[in-house]
Amino acid sequence: MKILFIGDIVGRPGRKIIKKFLPKLKSEFEIDYVIANYENAAHGFGITPKIFNELKNAGIDIFTGGNHTFDRKKDAVLLLNENKILRPLNYFEAPGKWYYEDENIIVISAMGVFSMPYGKNPFIELKNFVENKNKFIFIDFHAEATAEKRVLFHLLKGKAGAIIGTHTHIGTDDLEINEGTCYLTDIGLTGCGDNVIGMDVQGPLVSELTGLKERFDVPDKCKSIMQCLIIESDGRFSKRAFKLKIIDEEIIKTQEVSYGN
Repeated sequence: MKILFIGDIVGRPGRKIIKKFLPKLKSEFEIDYVIANYENAAHGFGITPKIFNELKNAGIDIFTGGNHTFDRKKDAVLLLNENKILRPLNYFEAPGKWYYEDENIIVISAMGVFSMPYGKNPFIELKNFVENKNKFIFIDFHAEATAEKRVLFHLLKGKAGAIIGTHTHIGTDDLEINEGTCYLTDIGLTGCGDNVIGMDVQGPLVSELTGLKERFDVPDKCKSIMQCLIIESDGRFSKRAFKLKIIDEEIIKTQEVSYGN
């Protein structure tokens, strides 16, 4: 089984590069499941039905969320009736599901604690949930604190098939497979790669200089980047994984690890 994961899709530039390259990647690497984080897909904040269908038609199978899932609340509630679009488990009685399961895979959407909406403790919830599961468990852990991501990895290694971090939009170089669990602190954004975490530089710049909140916008023109991770599984755990970056239409393999060879 082969899984391709795309991190935070930020606005139109992220959607555009996915539509251009995802079909090629799926075919070339014979991908079985494409999982992607949607929470910034609609101009950086949430998702709409139109954008959901756009990304679904581009080849994404299962969608994971984050702290911006409910930014467009009416759209989110409508979409979360779909069983392949998830909201984080942390929300108490919010609409929708936080995991997707079929005969081969369980995909989980979860958030960290620090600087995230108040909710259920993800460490306790996930520790209890993964016990005695006999499928490949993929967790998108959407967290601000890198330490929280490492804690979850050590808590669940040898139990989950993959724990991949999202949210910071900055890719890390610590890809590893330990006891069959693939781990990466943050996969990085897919969208504008030459501004500030996918957003036009002017808003963050004014905010930092004045201390006042400014509107963050996704630029219309920018140098786009697509970052994704491909995981090869034996059905229960990860055996091989490699990260790809697409910059200026060049596909670059930046990290690769294997386990059990």
